[in-house]
Amino acid sequence: MSPLPPLRYGAYAASLLGLAGSLAGLAASPLWGWGVLAFGPFAALGTYDLCQRRRTVSRNYPILAHLRYNLESVGPEIRQYFIQPDTEAVPFSREQRRLVYQRAKGVSDKQPFGSLHDMRAPGYEWMSPSLAPVPADDADFRVTVGAARARPYRASVFNISAMSFGALSANAITALNQGARQGGFYHDTGEGAISPYHCRGGDLVWEIGSAYFGCRDAAGRFDPGRFRDNARLEAVKMVEIKLSQGAKPGHGGILPAAKVTAEIARTRGVPLGEDVVSPAAHSAFTTPRELIAFIVRLRELADGKPVGIKLAIGHPWEWFAIVKAMRETGEHPDFVVVDGGEGGTGAAPLEFINRLGMPLTEALLLVHNTLVGAGLRDRVRVAAAGKLVSAFDIARAMALGADWCNAARGFMFALGCIQAQTCHTDRCPSGVATQDRLRGSRLDVADKSQRVARFHANTVAALAEMLGAAGLAHPGELGPEHVLHRVSRHEVKSFAALYDFLAPGELLDGGAARHAVFRDFWESASADSFAPPAPVAELRCSKLV
Repeated sequence: MSPLPPLRYGAYAASLLGLAGSLAGLAASPLWGWGVLAFGPFAALGTYDLCQRRRTVSRNYPILAHLRYNLESVGPEIRQYFIQPDTEAVPFSREQRRLVYQRAKGVSDKQPFGSLHDMRAPGYEWMSPSLAPVPADDADFRVTVGAARARPYRASVFNISAMSFGALSANAITALNQGARQGGFYHDTGEGAISPYHCRGGDLVWEIGSAYFGCRDAAGRFDPGRFRDNARLEAVKMVEIKLSQGAKPGHGGILPAAKVTAEIARTRGVPLGEDVVSPAAHSAFTTPRELIAFIVRLRELADGKPVGIKLAIGHPWEWFAIVKAMRETGEHPDFVVVDGGEGGTGAAPLEFINRLGMPLTEALLLVHNTLVGAGLRDRVRVAAAGKLVSAFDIARAMALGADWCNAARGFMFALGCIQAQTCHTDRCPSGVATQDRLRGSRLDVADKSQRVARFHANTVAALAEMLGAAGLAHPGELGPEHVLHRVSRHEVKSFAALYDFLAPGELLDGGAARHAVFRDFWESASADSFAPPAPVAELRCSKLV
């Protein structure tokens, strides 16, 4: 056997020899103390690596293993800045982020030398231009929500999606709200209640989650008195009941006691210094009929302001049950926000991010088609949320049935987010997704609020230009025939040909048999329960036998 240590111990052996030599040299000159300072920490680290038992790699490669760990820790940054192509959206491409930054800063977003996209690749999509374009004069597109209510609201076609104070820093929330005020669009509070930072002049959509933050009693149940007080604030224009969200549908969150500051406790109406658990399901209702009744109750408490729901589509029969409850009760939400499975601004389990929740395209089509087929589409507005940052993203969603769009991460980019993907660590380098007061305080509210407003204005202006080029004057004129999808290198279809669209009232006259999901689940869905219909329940039981 060789008397020399394996090469993997070379760094450790060198540090021990250097330390021993430096200690011996101290007798001759104090300058050898620099050698002790240089080799001593490495010798100590190597000794610790050999003695500890948690990391086998460190025991086999003392000192050298830390080089691997350090490189691994900066792997996302290396891939993002040096390896990934400009058009690879993981989760957002460099091209997408650059577009937001340029529009937020008010600098030119023009690009030279043509497209970087492979227009022959399957999945590529585009809009059809017209030989009779329309001048893009007015980009202040509006959608009236709750027209039959006492306090209807005219929403912009592009707004800030739900992000709570607690997930985002105080300065980030303030900048978003002031940007919404400057730009004339709405700011969704997220389920973390209305904080002081949401009240800076911008229009609010107050989101109510299963924990009823801002409108809960001591036991965590819905408190109508507290709800009434907040819902009637002038800033609150609409109320949104969150049934589920794209990042983690069917999953209740937990805010550890260490993060429950006095300010967050006051805002959410929870005890200071205790874990805050958001239930997976609401306690104010358990059936579709009860949900509709809850919507009606909130609308009355909110003095006639529009009330809607937000959900990530899962089991289709549950959504069908809600629509049937609308039909049978004669009541309905004023709007439905469809949150795509690709959504998510904060942290969620990997399986929930990747494998739970219907992607936006399919979810939006299902919601739109169901409301059309049930004869309710003219009374219920539909919004889309999920990875939308460009004018084409908005146009595409509206061609599939959306009345307006919301964005969360796009507006985070406008605030300066660099997609470091450290939202869950409280070490956000841009001060956006953190509760570290020092990091968050570095975000300049005056500058970032202007960027938020400019990103909105320039994106809506780009939408107007795209619509004008297609011969359209308003996004409400967009239809599935206006967007084309490359199915293969040799086949192209418009959305109108690619997807099935129900005719108005089609679900009411038995004509839905040609659509598989409606044929399988519409008739058996019940307004009295979210439970799976009989055929599904029987199939489940047969698998358990």
